[in-house]
Amino acid sequence: MRALAVVLLHHPVVDREGAVVTTAITNLDLHDIARSAHAFGAQRLYVAHPVAAQRELATRIRDHWVDGSGGRRIPDRRPAMAALCVVESLDAAVTAHGGAARPELWTTSAAGGRAEARRLSHEAARAELEREGPPVLLALGTGWGLAPAVLERADAHLEPIRSPRADGWNHLSVRAAAAILLDRLAGPRAGGERG
Repeated sequence: MRALAVVLLHHPVVDREGAVVTTAITNLDLHDIARSAHAFGAQRLYVAHPVAAQRELATRIRDHWVDGSGGRRIPDRRPAMAALCVVESLDAAVTAHGGAARPELWTTSAAGGRAEARRLSHEAARAELEREGPPVLLALGTGWGLAPAVLERADAHLEPIRSPRADGWNHLSVRAAAAILLDRLAGPRAGGERG
């Protein structure tokens, strides 16, 4: 099984007009994505933000639930939040997760990306994770998604999550998308089997 981690990017991401922006860290994203990552066996949730004050905020939130009163009050939250690692950039997450081996960067977006990157269905990505190979870093974007510069770096693009709605409405929170993706990549198969 390949080592899987998630990186939640706050820069570079895009706004609704497609401009590259930096978004703010939200408490809910940290908690919910950390819990999903832990539940489905991801080694780490990296939270990447270029602004020091935002990184300090994320670190304070993590520490409250790992070493502080939050962790004492609700100890079930501690293991998920302990896997949260605050970094300044995608490059820092790549370095931290890869160690001696460069991890593969996987993205998901309705937008294109690097044409030569592999396109993976969720089932194919799951099969890839079950094989031997380099670690995998799954990049998720805040705002309106990952900036083109991130998509262009990807080794593989996962199919986007699609709504079955006839009107085409398809605007999930990054928290919901993370939970769905992690379940599809590492959750139990039909009949309860894992992996």
